[in-house]
Amino acid sequence: AIEKDPALKGRLDDWAAMLKRYPAALERYNTQILPDWQKAVEKAKAEGKIPPQKPRPPEGELSPNRPGNLYNGMIVPLMPYAIKGAVWYQGENNAGRAYQYRQLLPAMIQSWRDAWGCGDFSFYTVQLAPHHAIVKQPGDATWAELRESQWLTTKALPNVGAVAINDVGNETNVHPTDKEPVGHRLALQAEAKTYGMKVVSDGPTYRDMKVEGAAIRLNFDHADGGLVGKGDALTGFAVAGADKKWFNADAKIDGATIVVSSADVKEPVAVRFGWADYPVVNLWNGAGLPAYPFRTDDWPGRTWPKPVKP
Repeated sequence: AIEKDPALKGRLDDWAAMLKRYPAALERYNTQILPDWQKAVEKAKAEGKIPPQKPRPPEGELSPNRPGNLYNGMIVPLMPYAIKGAVWYQGENNAGRAYQYRQLLPAMIQSWRDAWGCGDFSFYTVQLAPHHAIVKQPGDATWAELRESQWLTTKALPNVGAVAINDVGNETNVHPTDKEPVGHRLALQAEAKTYGMKVVSDGPTYRDMKVEGAAIRLNFDHADGGLVGKGDALTGFAVAGADKKWFNADAKIDGATIVVSSADVKEPVAVRFGWADYPVVNLWNGAGLPAYPFRTDDWPGRTWPKPVKP
Protein backbone atom coordinates (compact mmCIF):
# COMPACT_ATOMS: atom_id res chain seq x y z
CA ALA A 1 0.00 0.00 0.00
CA ILE A 2 2.83 2.39 0.83
CA GLU A 3 4.74 1.57 -2.34
CA LYS A 4 1.70 2.37 -4.49
CA ASP A 5 1.27 5.88 -3.09
CA PRO A 6 3.93 8.41 -4.23
CA ALA A 7 3.13 10.57 -1.19
CA LEU A 8 4.05 7.72 1.15
CA LYS A 9 6.82 5.87 -0.71
CA GLY A 10 9.42 8.32 0.60
CA ARG A 11 9.22 6.65 4.00
CA LEU A 12 10.35 3.36 2.46
CA ASP A 13 13.19 5.13 0.64
CA ASP A 14 14.32 6.72 3.90
CA TRP A 15 14.38 3.34 5.60
CA ALA A 16 16.28 1.73 2.72
CA ALA A 17 18.99 4.37 3.12
CA MET A 18 19.00 3.90 6.90
CA LEU A 19 19.45 0.15 6.59
CA LYS A 20 22.49 0.67 4.37
CA ARG A 21 24.03 2.73 7.15
CA TYR A 22 22.97 0.29 9.87
CA PRO A 23 26.12 -1.94 10.01
CA ALA A 24 28.41 1.05 10.50
CA ALA A 25 26.00 2.67 12.96
CA LEU A 26 25.78 -0.53 15.00
CA GLU A 27 29.57 -0.87 15.04
CA ARG A 28 29.90 2.70 16.35
CA TYR A 29 27.20 2.06 18.94
CA ASN A 30 28.94 -1.05 20.29
CA THR A 31 32.51 0.23 20.21
CA GLN A 32 32.08 3.90 21.10
CA ILE A 33 28.65 5.03 22.27
CA LEU A 34 27.93 2.13 24.62
CA PRO A 35 31.38 2.12 26.31
CA ASP A 36 31.18 5.91 26.77
CA TRP A 37 27.79 5.51 28.40
CA GLN A 38 29.04 2.77 30.73
CA LYS A 39 31.86 5.05 31.85
CA ALA A 40 29.40 7.87 32.45
CA VAL A 41 27.24 5.55 34.55
CA GLU A 42 30.16 4.48 36.71
CA LYS A 43 31.22 8.11 37.17
CA ALA A 44 27.71 9.19 38.14
CA LYS A 45 27.37 6.38 40.67
CA ALA A 46 30.71 7.24 42.20
CA GLU A 47 29.62 10.87 42.58
CA GLY A 48 26.21 9.94 43.94
CA LYS A 49 24.40 11.35 40.90
CA ILE A 50 21.62 9.90 38.74
CA PRO A 51 23.16 7.81 35.93
CA PRO A 52 22.37 8.82 32.35
CA GLN A 53 19.84 6.74 30.42
CA LYS A 54 21.15 4.08 28.11
CA PRO A 55 21.43 5.37 24.52
CA ARG A 56 19.04 3.79 22.06
CA PRO A 57 20.72 1.51 19.53
CA PRO A 58 20.37 2.24 15.81
CA GLU A 59 17.28 0.83 14.15
CA GLY A 60 17.63 -2.13 11.83
CA GLU A 61 15.40 -4.52 9.92
CA LEU A 62 13.59 -5.74 13.04
CA SER A 63 12.73 -2.29 14.39
CA PRO A 64 9.03 -1.87 15.25
CA ASN A 65 9.23 1.55 13.59
CA ARG A 66 10.15 0.11 10.20
CA PRO A 67 7.10 0.34 7.89
CA GLY A 68 5.38 -3.04 7.64
CA ASN A 69 7.00 -4.71 10.64
CA LEU A 70 4.13 -4.31 13.10
CA TYR A 71 1.65 -5.11 10.34
CA ASN A 72 3.41 -8.37 9.47
CA GLY A 73 4.10 -9.30 13.08
CA MET A 74 0.82 -8.36 14.76
CA ILE A 75 -1.93 -7.93 12.17
CA VAL A 76 -1.28 -10.60 9.54
CA PRO A 77 -1.50 -13.45 12.13
CA LEU A 78 -5.06 -12.32 12.93
CA MET A 79 -6.27 -12.47 9.35
CA PRO A 80 -7.55 -16.06 9.35
CA TYR A 81 -10.04 -15.00 12.03
CA ALA A 82 -13.41 -13.37 11.52
CA ILE A 83 -13.59 -9.64 12.18
CA LYS A 84 -16.48 -7.30 12.93
CA GLY A 85 -14.55 -4.08 13.27
CA ALA A 86 -11.47 -2.35 14.65
CA VAL A 87 -10.63 0.48 17.01
CA TRP A 88 -7.47 2.50 16.49
CA TYR A 89 -5.67 4.66 19.07
CA GLN A 90 -2.49 6.01 17.47
CA GLY A 91 -0.99 9.05 15.79
CA GLU A 92 1.34 10.72 18.28
CA ASN A 93 4.46 9.84 16.29
CA ASN A 94 2.85 11.18 13.11
CA ALA A 95 2.01 14.65 14.43
CA GLY A 96 5.10 16.15 12.79
CA ARG A 97 3.80 15.01 9.38
CA ALA A 98 0.06 15.30 9.94
CA TYR A 99 -0.76 16.07 6.32
CA GLN A 100 0.83 12.79 5.24
CA TYR A 101 -1.50 11.06 7.72
CA ARG A 102 -4.41 12.05 5.46
CA GLN A 103 -3.08 9.48 3.02
CA LEU A 104 -1.44 7.10 5.46
CA LEU A 105 -4.40 6.28 7.71
CA PRO A 106 -6.92 5.70 4.87
CA ALA A 107 -4.31 3.59 3.06
CA MET A 108 -3.81 1.43 6.15
CA ILE A 109 -7.54 0.97 6.70
CA GLN A 110 -8.08 0.01 3.07
CA SER A 111 -5.15 -2.40 3.15
CA TRP A 112 -6.66 -4.17 6.17
CA ARG A 113 -10.04 -4.42 4.48
CA ASP A 114 -8.52 -5.71 1.27
CA ALA A 115 -6.48 -8.32 3.14
CA TRP A 116 -9.43 -9.62 5.18
CA GLY A 117 -11.62 -9.67 2.12
CA CYS A 118 -14.89 -9.31 4.02
CA GLY A 119 -15.93 -5.84 2.95
CA ASP A 120 -15.71 -2.43 4.57
CA PHE A 121 -15.80 -3.50 8.21
CA SER A 122 -16.19 -0.79 10.85
CA PHE A 123 -13.12 1.19 11.84
CA TYR A 124 -13.22 3.68 14.72
CA THR A 125 -10.34 6.01 15.57
CA VAL A 126 -9.54 8.03 18.69
CA GLN A 127 -8.36 11.58 18.14
CA LEU A 128 -5.16 12.53 19.92
CA ALA A 129 -5.53 13.38 23.57
CA PRO A 130 -4.40 16.82 24.75
CA HIS A 131 -0.68 16.86 25.44
CA HIS A 132 2.25 19.29 25.87
CA ALA A 133 2.12 22.61 27.67
CA ILE A 134 -1.08 24.63 27.59
CA VAL A 135 -0.62 27.71 25.39
CA LYS A 136 -2.82 30.73 26.06
CA GLN A 137 -2.41 32.44 22.69
CA PRO A 138 -3.96 30.76 19.61
CA GLY A 139 -1.83 29.70 16.65
CA ASP A 140 -0.77 26.69 14.63
CA ALA A 141 -0.45 23.27 16.27
CA THR A 142 0.80 19.98 14.82
CA TRP A 143 -1.34 17.84 17.13
CA ALA A 144 -4.42 19.75 16.02
CA GLU A 145 -3.47 19.07 12.40
CA LEU A 146 -3.21 15.36 13.17
CA ARG A 147 -6.65 15.33 14.81
CA GLU A 148 -7.96 16.99 11.66
CA SER A 149 -6.42 14.25 9.52
CA GLN A 150 -8.07 11.65 11.74
CA TRP A 151 -11.41 13.38 11.26
CA LEU A 152 -10.96 13.73 7.49
CA THR A 153 -10.43 9.97 7.30
CA THR A 154 -14.06 9.57 8.37
CA LYS A 155 -14.98 11.39 5.16
CA ALA A 156 -12.51 9.57 2.94
CA LEU A 157 -13.74 6.02 3.56
CA PRO A 158 -17.08 4.42 4.47
CA ASN A 159 -17.79 3.03 7.93
CA VAL A 160 -15.05 5.05 9.62
CA GLY A 161 -15.76 7.03 12.79
CA ALA A 162 -13.78 9.09 15.28
CA VAL A 163 -14.15 10.09 18.92
CA ALA A 164 -12.90 13.25 20.58
CA ILE A 165 -11.15 13.03 23.95
CA ASN A 166 -10.18 16.66 24.50
CA ASP A 167 -11.24 16.36 28.15
CA VAL A 168 -8.88 13.57 29.26
CA GLY A 169 -5.41 14.84 28.38
CA ASN A 170 -2.27 15.34 30.42
CA GLU A 171 0.42 17.97 29.83
CA THR A 172 3.32 15.68 30.70
CA ASN A 173 2.00 12.15 30.04
CA VAL A 174 1.30 11.20 26.44
CA HIS A 175 -0.82 8.31 27.75
CA PRO A 176 -3.61 9.85 29.86
CA THR A 177 -4.74 7.61 32.68
CA ASP A 178 -8.51 8.16 32.34
CA LYS A 179 -9.40 5.46 29.82
CA GLU A 180 -13.07 4.96 30.69
CA PRO A 181 -14.38 7.90 28.59
CA VAL A 182 -12.32 6.64 25.62
CA GLY A 183 -13.80 3.14 25.80
CA HIS A 184 -17.31 4.46 26.41
CA ARG A 185 -17.23 6.72 23.35
CA LEU A 186 -15.81 3.99 21.16
CA ALA A 187 -18.60 1.72 22.36
CA LEU A 188 -21.17 4.35 21.37
CA GLN A 189 -19.67 4.46 17.87
CA ALA A 190 -20.05 0.71 17.52
CA GLU A 191 -23.51 0.60 19.06
CA ALA A 192 -24.87 3.30 16.75
CA LYS A 193 -23.00 2.69 13.50
CA THR A 194 -22.25 -1.04 13.54
CA TYR A 195 -25.18 -2.48 15.48
CA GLY A 196 -27.85 0.11 14.66
CA MET A 197 -28.74 0.96 18.24
CA LYS A 198 -30.51 4.26 18.87
CA VAL A 199 -27.80 6.04 20.85
CA VAL A 200 -25.97 9.32 20.29
CA SER A 201 -22.42 8.57 19.19
CA ASP A 202 -20.93 11.93 18.18
CA GLY A 203 -20.38 15.26 19.84
CA PRO A 204 -21.11 18.62 18.18
CA THR A 205 -19.54 18.76 14.71
CA TYR A 206 -18.90 21.97 12.79
CA ARG A 207 -21.17 22.30 9.73
CA ASP A 208 -20.79 25.82 8.33
CA MET A 209 -20.43 29.49 9.24
CA LYS A 210 -21.83 32.89 8.34
CA VAL A 211 -20.17 36.27 8.86
CA GLU A 212 -22.47 38.73 10.62
CA GLY A 213 -20.68 42.06 10.79
CA ALA A 214 -18.00 41.82 13.46
CA ALA A 215 -19.06 38.31 14.47
CA ILE A 216 -19.31 34.83 12.96
CA ARG A 217 -22.20 32.46 13.53
CA LEU A 218 -21.37 28.74 13.58
CA ASN A 219 -23.79 25.91 12.82
CA PHE A 220 -23.28 22.38 14.10
CA ASP A 221 -24.44 18.85 13.46
CA HIS A 222 -24.89 16.32 16.27
CA ALA A 223 -26.02 18.93 18.78
CA ASP A 224 -28.29 16.33 20.36
CA GLY A 225 -29.97 17.73 23.44
CA GLY A 226 -28.67 21.19 22.56
CA LEU A 227 -25.27 22.83 22.77
CA VAL A 228 -23.86 22.94 26.29
CA GLY A 229 -21.04 24.99 27.75
CA LYS A 230 -19.52 23.45 30.87
CA GLY A 231 -18.38 26.53 32.75
CA ASP A 232 -19.02 30.23 33.06
CA ALA A 233 -17.98 30.94 29.46
CA LEU A 234 -17.11 28.92 26.34
CA THR A 235 -13.39 28.40 25.84
CA GLY A 236 -11.13 27.34 22.99
CA PHE A 237 -12.48 29.59 20.22
CA ALA A 238 -10.27 31.89 18.14
CA VAL A 239 -10.98 34.24 15.23
CA ALA A 240 -8.88 35.89 12.57
CA GLY A 241 -9.32 38.50 9.87
CA ALA A 242 -7.84 38.56 6.40
CA ASP A 243 -4.41 39.26 7.94
CA LYS A 244 -4.44 35.71 9.34
CA LYS A 245 -3.64 36.87 12.88
CA TRP A 246 -5.44 34.81 15.49
CA PHE A 247 -7.03 36.13 18.67
CA ASN A 248 -8.94 34.43 21.46
CA ALA A 249 -12.66 34.91 20.87
CA ASP A 250 -15.70 35.46 23.00
CA ALA A 251 -18.20 32.71 22.19
CA LYS A 252 -21.86 32.51 23.16
CA ILE A 253 -24.45 29.83 22.55
CA ASP A 254 -27.43 31.22 20.65
CA GLY A 255 -30.03 28.51 20.26
CA ALA A 256 -28.58 25.83 18.02
CA THR A 257 -25.66 28.07 16.96
CA ILE A 258 -22.62 29.72 18.48
CA VAL A 259 -21.67 33.35 17.85
CA VAL A 260 -17.97 34.23 18.16
CA SER A 261 -16.25 37.61 18.07
CA SER A 262 -13.21 39.48 19.32
CA ALA A 263 -12.60 43.16 20.00
CA ASP A 264 -9.23 42.67 18.25
CA VAL A 265 -10.82 41.51 14.97
CA LYS A 266 -13.21 44.00 13.40
CA GLU A 267 -13.80 41.97 10.22
CA PRO A 268 -13.49 38.26 11.07
CA VAL A 269 -13.25 35.74 8.26
CA ALA A 270 -12.30 32.46 9.99
CA VAL A 271 -12.74 30.54 13.23
CA ARG A 272 -10.80 27.84 15.01
CA PHE A 273 -11.94 25.71 17.93
CA GLY A 274 -9.72 23.55 20.08
CA TRP A 275 -6.81 24.25 17.76
CA ALA A 276 -3.86 23.51 20.04
CA ASP A 277 -1.68 20.62 21.11
CA TYR A 278 -3.45 20.86 24.46
CA PRO A 279 -6.82 22.50 23.81
CA VAL A 280 -8.77 23.86 26.77
CA VAL A 281 -12.37 23.50 25.61
CA ASN A 282 -15.76 23.02 27.25
CA LEU A 283 -18.34 22.69 24.45
CA TRP A 284 -20.52 19.57 24.65
CA ASN A 285 -23.92 18.42 23.52
CA GLY A 286 -26.82 17.55 25.78
CA ALA A 287 -26.06 13.84 25.30
CA GLY A 288 -22.77 14.26 27.17
CA LEU A 289 -20.27 14.15 24.30
CA PRO A 290 -17.56 16.78 23.65
CA ALA A 291 -17.34 18.81 20.45
CA TYR A 292 -14.80 17.91 17.80
CA PRO A 293 -12.02 20.45 17.17
CA PHE A 294 -12.14 22.23 13.82
CA ARG A 295 -10.95 25.15 11.75
CA THR A 296 -12.73 27.01 8.98
CA ASP A 297 -9.65 28.59 7.40
CA ASP A 298 -7.74 27.27 4.42
CA TRP A 299 -4.43 28.98 5.08
CA PRO A 300 -1.79 26.37 5.85
CA GLY A 301 1.63 26.99 4.37
CA ARG A 302 1.50 23.55 2.79
CA THR A 303 -0.41 21.74 0.12
CA TRP A 304 -3.82 20.52 1.22
CA PRO A 305 -4.33 17.14 -0.46
CA LYS A 306 -7.98 16.20 -0.53
CA PRO A 307 -8.76 12.90 1.23
CA VAL A 308 -9.36 10.27 -1.40
CA LYS A 309 -10.09 6.58 -1.28
CA PRO A 310 -6.82 4.65 -1.80
